[in-house]
Amino acid sequence: MTIIELQGVARTLLVPLACRALESPRSDAIIHDPRAAKVYNALGGRRDFLMGMRGHDLFASVMRVRQFDTFARAFLTRNPDGLVVDIGCGLDARFDGLDAGRLTLLGVDLPDVIQLRWQWLPDTERCKTIARSMLDLSWLDDVAAQDKPVIFLAEGVFPYFGTADVKPLVMELARRFPAGELVFAALSPFLAWVNNRQSSVLKRSGTSVRWDARDPLELETWGLHLPERWGYFDKPEPRLGGAALIRLIPPLARSTYLAHYRLKE
Repeated sequence: MTIIELQGVARTLLVPLACRALESPRSDAIIHDPRAAKVYNALGGRRDFLMGMRGHDLFASVMRVRQFDTFARAFLTRNPDGLVVDIGCGLDARFDGLDAGRLTLLGVDLPDVIQLRWQWLPDTERCKTIARSMLDLSWLDDVAAQDKPVIFLAEGVFPYFGTADVKPLVMELARRFPAGELVFAALSPFLAWVNNRQSSVLKRSGTSVRWDARDPLELETWGLHLPERWGYFDKPEPRLGGAALIRLIPPLARSTYLAHYRLKE
């Protein structure tokens, strides 16, 4: 498997890889991911991995990485021997930045993606991968076998699916892991509509955003509890430039977010 052979949603894994790699060497970097830079350079280190993403969109992607890591670190502070499940792991080297010697991480992604990942990020004793679609719920048996406190991270995958696809997965997480946590990135249906018409990443990868939940509180009807919602415009971020003015328009500012759930009400 090569990056040229990746298609559709799988091909978008190059974008977060490039974002992390290009951010790391900056003097004002908000994340440091030397492994991402190494993999990015080994794959050719081309700016076209960004698929046209630039400016504040690129920085927002890095902000998302930082916040997912923040949620994961808070979980691991409470559960030092806990399990982090990275749904749609792609070429993510998140384990390196989170591990304090006791972490176990399971990455889940499509077989073609995992085949590529193994070439650059081979499995280790405490960082392993599962080559299956997230919608094939049999992978949850691998999670249960760990018998550890668990947090599920879905950094850039749920928006490519509608709630009809995601709901069975989330409800099964809640049923099987009632003490667990779930963090995922989402956006409003309006912003999904805008992205489907304007996003160069979606156009070049031949994908679309299908997320149709109007508010993260809707998912509480699935038996979850939402203790925390994080938004890109919650606090001033100078590097967002002119895009930071969006925080003055609350409906727009809250249209893209990370939702942090407890899996039992």
